[in-house]
Amino acid sequence: MIEYIPILFFLLIGLLFGLGLPVIGYISSKLTGSNNPDDEKLSPYECGFDAFEDARMQFDVKYFLVAILFIIFDLEIAFLFPWAASLHLIGDIGFYSMIFFLFLLVIGFFYEWKKGAMNWS
Repeated sequence: MIEYIPILFFLLIGLLFGLGLPVIGYISSKLTGSNNPDDEKLSPYECGFDAFEDARMQFDVKYFLVAILFIIFDLEIAFLFPWAASLHLIGDIGFYSMIFFLFLLVIGFFYEWKKGAMNWS
């Protein structure tokens, strides 16, 4: 049981930071901050203009599709770094496995391109 003490200590420190910092921020804002909202503070800041339609309107998801595709391909490319660092250890099997992985990645990219996921029109 003694070997679990560092893990318990780590969890307690994480819990302290996870719960303590928001509490400290809340208390310090109540002690030092003032709540004086004006027109500038209450104005929309994310898009720069007031909402003009219902939030349930249909919208184009093309931007989100491209963003998701970017994240997927970016994360798959992240597998190349540990592979390149350990290439001298994994030998031919590791090399050809990564070539096969890259082949599948390129096929997926061309499939998405053919389906029109990369077009903005």
